[in-house]
Amino acid sequence: MNIDRYINDGQDPKVAEKLLLKLQDMLTAGEHIHYIAVQKMPAVTLFPDSIAVTDRRIFFCKSTKLGLATDFEIFQWNHVLDLSFKEGVLGAKVIVKRSAGEEPYVMGYIPKNQARKLYQWGNEALEKQRRLEKQADEEPTLKIMPVNEQEDELTLKLKKLKSLFERQLITQAEYETKKNELLSQL
Repeated sequence: MNIDRYINDGQDPKVAEKLLLKLQDMLTAGEHIHYIAVQKMPAVTLFPDSIAVTDRRIFFCKSTKLGLATDFEIFQWNHVLDLSFKEGVLGAKVIVKRSAGEEPYVMGYIPKNQARKLYQWGNEALEKQRRLEKQADEEPTLKIMPVNEQEDELTLKLKKLKSLFERQLITQAEYETKKNELLSQL
């Protein structure tokens, strides 16, 4: 697996590779990982958390059980209202606002340059999602025309014949013979 494109902003290669392997099993058909940001705390971080952005979702990945497991918080872009970040002295906080009334999801200590790129990729995905939603709203819907209640006589006879057969009031041979007679009238 080529991880070079995911570690060109100072991400820990071991963390990025481990995360990529896990995410490969979680991606849907046609979904691609665009960016990975890896947490960097002021002291040595043995098990950093990370964020991955795809064209369909954003993954918040938190290391647990001494790095042996990962908890995922996954948000589809159509459920995200806003993606932002706040730069501080020791890194940036990445903030995802979901629906109104819910607490925003926050991850801190993301290196500033990674937070900016994450913001860029995330907002591109949000814009794409909004364009798709707008396009779906603008597409004309098919109007279902009311069925003509006045069916022709032949159709009514065929339906009645089929009903007689289904209720076993006539045999298969009688049904076929009578149906062929009616259809020959066309």
